[in-house]
Amino acid sequence: MREAKNDEALEVEESGLMEQMFAHRKRFEEQFKCIIHPTAIVSPKAEIGEGVIIGPYAVIEDDVFIGDGTIIEAYVVVKRWTNIGRNNHIYPGTVLGGEPQDVKFSGERSYLIIGDNNVIREHVTIHRSTGEDNATRIGNNCMIMAYCHIGHNCLVGDYVNIASYTGISGHAVIEDHATLGGMVGVHQYTTIGRLAMVGGMSKVVQDIPPFMLADGRPAQVKGINKVGLARDGVPPDVRMDLHRAYKLLYRSNLNTTQAIEAIIKELRLSPELLYLLDFIKRTGEGRAGRQRDRRPTI
Repeated sequence: MREAKNDEALEVEESGLMEQMFAHRKRFEEQFKCIIHPTAIVSPKAEIGEGVIIGPYAVIEDDVFIGDGTIIEAYVVVKRWTNIGRNNHIYPGTVLGGEPQDVKFSGERSYLIIGDNNVIREHVTIHRSTGEDNATRIGNNCMIMAYCHIGHNCLVGDYVNIASYTGISGHAVIEDHATLGGMVGVHQYTTIGRLAMVGGMSKVVQDIPPFMLADGRPAQVKGINKVGLARDGVPPDVRMDLHRAYKLLYRSNLNTTQAIEAIIKELRLSPELLYLLDFIKRTGEGRAGRQRDRRPTI
């Protein structure tokens, strides 16, 4: 008898939650002109912007924010404490804001913050960060192709292209306008510099300097990213100086300190060249060729 009463109470509670959820959905659809599929589960504690489309069987958890005009396709899961900006397109099967795969994580509140105008294709996973109130961040205007993974505490800049099946480990940084080919593996704490390009199936275990083209297992600098620099509007004379700097750094008999001294002495120090030199100096200050890796050596 007692079990029957408990079952009835549970049914009443579930019924009330469903009514609350449907009322919440109706308010979103009427007030903000959203389209939410009847099979989608949207938490009453989520904030949904104007013109958002949420497809079949999507799940939007508590404390999620979705900006105006974003499209959430079928079977997407947006986990708690995820903030998605405007006009993003999230394709089926993607999971955003999952708990970090990190033994140090102990359930603390942390975030995934995604900017505007990104395309995130099928079955991508992006995890929130480790550390109270820390955030994994994705910038604006990025293309993240199918089956990619971006780990906890990563920082991805603007206009970044990441091809399918690439895995980016925790605490890595991908700077603006970088391009990663398919099936690339990126070691934790690695930084891939601005306008760098990494060839498909590369194993990236050390920082890749900005403006460079890298490839291999492990990835090594092979030249400058001529196409990317030209598309970005970098002037021809600056591109030539970057090429000369590359030859001094990677194709001469000079060590890194000597090459930097030669570059400062012989070349015009454009903002791009100064940024390259600063990046290389910071890389030398880190551990194992990774400027962000300041963990003590065991």
